[in-house]
Amino acid sequence: MVNIVKERRLVVRKFLARPQHEGVGAIVRRSIGRFELKYFDPFLVLDEFSVSSPAGFPDHPHRGFETVTYMLQGAVTHEDFEGHKGTIGAGDLQWMTAGRGIVHSEMPAAQGTQRGLQLWINLASKHKMIEPGYQEVASRDIAEAAQDRIKVRVIAGEALGTKSAVYTRTPTMYLDFTLKPGAHLQQPVPVSWNAFVYVLEGEGIFGSPDSLAATSHHLLLLGNDGDGVEAWNKSMKPLRFILVGGQPLGEPVVQYGPFVMNTEEEIDQTIQDYENCTNGFEKARHWRSEATLGLDE
Repeated sequence: MVNIVKERRLVVRKFLARPQHEGVGAIVRRSIGRFELKYFDPFLVLDEFSVSSPAGFPDHPHRGFETVTYMLQGAVTHEDFEGHKGTIGAGDLQWMTAGRGIVHSEMPAAQGTQRGLQLWINLASKHKMIEPGYQEVASRDIAEAAQDRIKVRVIAGEALGTKSAVYTRTPTMYLDFTLKPGAHLQQPVPVSWNAFVYVLEGEGIFGSPDSLAATSHHLLLLGNDGDGVEAWNKSMKPLRFILVGGQPLGEPVVQYGPFVMNTEEEIDQTIQDYENCTNGFEKARHWRSEATLGLDE
């Protein structure tokens, strides 16, 4: 193997994401955005969610950041007060820029358990009040590459010589790796970026070949020293994990539930805007999602 990582990043913290209730009857395993790790600049929240009808995430607002929903199993229907509606199924991606304001719902669209990941990425102060927008990519259109018993789906950024077409306003890499038994990965990460691994299936060794193996639902924070990460699958089963990195914003963060701004005054203004249906939330006054209306029937 050509040594493309000159100095490997080591694992500095490790968490097990335990199940908790969120939304209406939904279960999430939250790894970023919990008590021990409230913020990992520029990442606000990472949830691995499981939801079965009629549970879900009915109408709720956002301002000041982006949500990245990546489906692993089943399907979820999304609706917002701008009239945007769509369903994302297994392997599909929705990259939503909430910007100055969105009210939306995310509800199960299939029988059984719907499972996926949702990542919240902070926006710089200059971008917090931009108009909302979406990038939606069907599973068949997500860039993929494979070599040396390694397969990667390139959600954002670049890996194994393959680039994603997704635009990241906050510079971000988001890679879904599967390593067959015996595989060894070297993946560059920009030196100034924060990065983490979240294990979806199997068990793997990260950072150093003599590290303890990490298993499903574990989040591993990587240190800032080094230009990349190494991973080994020394088990007899496939290893699947996401590797996510982002350029830190280095700005103050004030969060109040689904609103993320830079100052307390901006949060107060956001709450006022939402309650009064002004300054980006005008359409919230008379809108309710079809899914939420269905819950009332």
